[in-house]
Amino acid sequence: GYPGKYPKRVREYLLNNAAPNLFIDGHSHILKVMHDKQYDLLHMNPGAAGFYGFHKVKTILRFEINGSKIQALEVIELGKRGF
Repeated sequence: GYPGKYPKRVREYLLNNAAPNLFIDGHSHILKVMHDKQYDLLHMNPGAAGFYGFHKVKTILRFEINGSKIQALEVIELGKRGF
């Protein structure tokens, strides 16, 4: 899910546990990095690095965690999806 569209069990976890600063989700294969205002966290989806799926370019994210700060975020393209 994405901010505003998390599945019920994810919403319950975010509400009932210590809220994380970072939430990484990878199911959709769509590269997105966005701030979730409701839960005050950074939501990341690194895209897809595999050969199968509807994505055209393979992507990953690289970043540093310094204490509670997420910094030096990079989108890395690994080339086209085909073999």
